[in-house]
Amino acid sequence: MPVAITTAKMAAMATGDEHASSEVLRGLARHLNCLNEDNKATRKRALEAIKKETVDKGLSSSALQEVFSSLIKPLLKCLSDPMERCRETTIAVLTEFIRCVPKPEESLPYLMPCLAQRFGEKEILEPAEELRLSAVEMLTLIVEVCGKNLAPYLSEVINILQRTIVDPFPDVKRESCKCTVNFAKCVPEHFHMQAECLIKPLMLTIAHQHTRVRVSVIEATGAVIQHGSGKKVDDVLSHLAQRLFDDSPQVRKAVTAVVGDWLLHFRDRYSYFHKLIPLLLSTINDEIPEIRLLAVDLWKQVGAQWEKENEDDIKDKMDFLLTPPPHYPSEVERPGLGCRELVVRNLGKLVPAITHDVTDWLVPTRVKTSQLLSVLLLHAEDHCIQHLPALLATLYRACTDSERDVVNNCLAAAKLIGTFVPPPVFLKLLLDHVASPHSSSHPWAPLMVLAAVLGGCSRPLLKPHIQQVANALAQPDVCQGYQQVMYLEQLLACVDVLLHQCESDCSSGSLQLLQVLIASVQFLCKVQGLDSVMELYRQHMGQLLDWLSASVNTWSSYSPERLQLHIVVIQSGPVIGEFLSQLMPLLHNCLQPNRDPEMRMSIFTMLAKLLLDANKTLDSQGCFHDDSERFLSDILLPNLVWHAGRIAAAVRTSALSCLLAHLVFSDIFSCKYLGLEERMHPLVLSALEEDSQMSRLLACRCLCSILRLTGTSLHHEALNKIYPELLKRLDDSSEEVRGVALQAVGLWFSSLTKDYNPVLCGAHLQLLFQQLLLHLDDPDSSVQDQVLEILKKGSSVHPALLKKEVEAVWDKQRSPVYCDQLLQHISSLPTESTASCTE
Repeated sequence: MPVAITTAKMAAMATGDEHASSEVLRGLARHLNCLNEDNKATRKRALEAIKKETVDKGLSSSALQEVFSSLIKPLLKCLSDPMERCRETTIAVLTEFIRCVPKPEESLPYLMPCLAQRFGEKEILEPAEELRLSAVEMLTLIVEVCGKNLAPYLSEVINILQRTIVDPFPDVKRESCKCTVNFAKCVPEHFHMQAECLIKPLMLTIAHQHTRVRVSVIEATGAVIQHGSGKKVDDVLSHLAQRLFDDSPQVRKAVTAVVGDWLLHFRDRYSYFHKLIPLLLSTINDEIPEIRLLAVDLWKQVGAQWEKENEDDIKDKMDFLLTPPPHYPSEVERPGLGCRELVVRNLGKLVPAITHDVTDWLVPTRVKTSQLLSVLLLHAEDHCIQHLPALLATLYRACTDSERDVVNNCLAAAKLIGTFVPPPVFLKLLLDHVASPHSSSHPWAPLMVLAAVLGGCSRPLLKPHIQQVANALAQPDVCQGYQQVMYLEQLLACVDVLLHQCESDCSSGSLQLLQVLIASVQFLCKVQGLDSVMELYRQHMGQLLDWLSASVNTWSSYSPERLQLHIVVIQSGPVIGEFLSQLMPLLHNCLQPNRDPEMRMSIFTMLAKLLLDANKTLDSQGCFHDDSERFLSDILLPNLVWHAGRIAAAVRTSALSCLLAHLVFSDIFSCKYLGLEERMHPLVLSALEEDSQMSRLLACRCLCSILRLTGTSLHHEALNKIYPELLKRLDDSSEEVRGVALQAVGLWFSSLTKDYNPVLCGAHLQLLFQQLLLHLDDPDSSVQDQVLEILKKGSSVHPALLKKEVEAVWDKQRSPVYCDQLLQHISSLPTESTASCTE
């Protein structure tokens, strides 16, 4: 019973739909007749009425199907109506019918030939670009709703797309590309028969000025090749390669997606791996992160798929070759086995292409190719050995490129060769090329590549070959054969990379490396017509000091800049005296008490050497005196302040050596010293108590120099603070310190003037005489003689007091002969002097 009811209802509905469609058609009869009227307004109203009574009325789908079957022919005639508004309405009505009817494929026998005639001929009959766009949108809709039913109309669709892809209106181009992609997916079994016909119009449009058009064309090209016969791949690849240089990231992303899809799903992909792989790998270094990530992800999928498809062939490698080679670059992720195998198996075809494109006349092509070379070597690893001669020849040419990015990329590739290829292999080829530079128009290219390759080689592997490399560089034809600045720079670069890579292991080639350095500097002077190395330093000293000052805030004892400063300052001789305005701020910065202690020690030692020969170094222009006060107050004295620890004590020792050298140099020092007296005296006197014998000795010598330079300029209060510290050093464990301390005491007496009141300062003199008289009984006769001379010098200050102290110790002396000599000396003094002291 329910089935019967349902059947009855369906029959009733069908009858109702049939009745409704009949009613609509009867109502449209007059409007259909009006479509043949000459008056365009009448035709327009008729079409609008048809639209209102059909697609806008909300009829059922089956009723619409009946109506559409009856209206299709008269509507298609209206596509050729002279009035644009009529044609527009016609396309809109047709589009709505196709979208709403349940069986749109029934209209194809009438619809497709008409569309092909209107839009698929050599001369497109539709002049309005908006209507051409609407027509192509309708064709896209037909493809979507009819699907495989369009197979019999393959030629019509292809003809239409051939014309509309090259349509002048950009939106028509885009919609045509969209339609192409959908059509290729709908009828893949038939599409391949005529797919190649679309390649030419697509390639004519792929460089269109609109970004969205280019993206659409690339996507359509991907679908056409994917579902085509594969015969036109070569015609497409060059155009896609050009789009890799497109300024628009969307275009480059589209190329990446299309090529990745081909590598994954194209039926004949194995035949084109060597042509498709470079396109995908070129985008791995794209400047846009999104594109890089897409390329990496697609490439991983390609490698994984290939690995799965060839599992039997690479089973051993999958089991045993999964660990990275030693010293693999830590900053990159190692590609998967499938990716590496794909590159290795196609490398023989890729290297010649790289060699060709790296010298292309277009800069972007050369840059892209040089980037690709590094990516390929990262995949090939040690399998690049069999292609090493060709790779080195390519690198030699690329290193001479005027574009710096090309050179940098190729040097990065050369570094990878050093990482993956054993030194005996690459040195055999490279050193032969270095030893015969005359064979190339750019003799420095092999040296540049050698430096990069050595930079990628690990220290343990390179160590046994250091002497071999050093011997090759030290050959006369290599280190003396060319005077070009570029050649010398690369020669020095080779030396530099050896030193940095091998450090202390370079001792085996030390002599040869030194020979190279000496020859390089001499040639650098010669090629510039300079008389000496000093002239070379004079020419560049300003830039050198600026270069060092730029990084001085980061220096430590391990910084190479510290050694560079030492070499520049020491070897430049008198030239450095011409650039004190740049040198002094640099020294002030790196010698502050909060900087690295070991660095300060080495720089103070360097300055001490310079100050000992100041007239030929720092003061070659007689200008260092102007900076000496600031040098003392801002650099030396802050480093003499006591801090706990052995390292701090070592810094004070080096600072004292520098101070002593400065005092020896300062023959007009006294006027500057007096201004710093209050700061300097406590620091130097405290240094007399240092644990280090060298520090105490240097402090005593500094006091000697101070007393000698200041003469009689010191006030008696300052003098009275000095002698007690000197007396302590007379008991020092070091005989050398005692001797210098005695010299300082003698100079102390020489510094006394008539203003020094022996009565008011009698207590000081008494202590001084008593301590000296004790040492007059020293076991060392030389000390006794020295003390006797000092006491004779001091007797003129207060003879009566000294006589009294001598008589008091006469009986206690083991060598009374010295006391006797001293008393005789006092007796020989003028009576006036003795009398004045007594008073």
